[in-house]
Amino acid sequence: MNSIDPRVNRLPQISQSISSKAPLDQFGTFEVFVQPKEGKPFQHEGIVHAPNLEMAYVLAKEAFTRRFTCVSLYVVDTHEVFVSPMTEGDNNAYDLIPELTNLKQGNQSFEIYHLVKRGKQHVHVGTVAANSVEEAMANARVKFNTGKVIYNVWAIATEAIRFTSDEEKELWLTLPEKKFRDASDYKGGDKLKNFLERTKIKINQLKDGSYAS
Repeated sequence: MNSIDPRVNRLPQISQSISSKAPLDQFGTFEVFVQPKEGKPFQHEGIVHAPNLEMAYVLAKEAFTRRFTCVSLYVVDTHEVFVSPMTEGDNNAYDLIPELTNLKQGNQSFEIYHLVKRGKQHVHVGTVAANSVEEAMANARVKFNTGKVIYNVWAIATEAIRFTSDEEKELWLTLPEKKFRDASDYKGGDKLKNFLERTKIKINQLKDGSYAS
């Protein structure tokens, strides 16, 4: 099924053979995943264009975490992200993933992501071991298919991901202290409320003639 979602259309389908990318007059795309808080799962946040994985990491940090409090992020080449068929309505994507028999313990790890709601981002649900992306999807079907509707499944080889190291996590340690980065710290609602109350008082004073400039 074709999708009008550009996030889906730019990703390779597991049911199709993946050919080499044709030369472009622009940089390739890299997918960006952000962990908002410790203990929270990574979620897909968007893409960056970059000449290589390391530069993609730098650009992702600048584009997605300057004003967004997080504790970690990682990036991966779009061509390393494999997707299940996209579903509609109450159809579960796992029902469209072939069930493989005689699955053996794989020697490669894959990160699995679910799209649980239209308009939202894919969220990390866990890791499976497999020898191929097809096996990874089949293993994910066994391990993560609870019967709840999942609209799309992503599988990414762990070794293809550029993770944030423990040392690099210090980049975001100062964010919680910089409240000026958060719109909520400006307390716009409270300021508006105070302004309206002062205005109301002045109007009442003008009506009874007690207002003095």
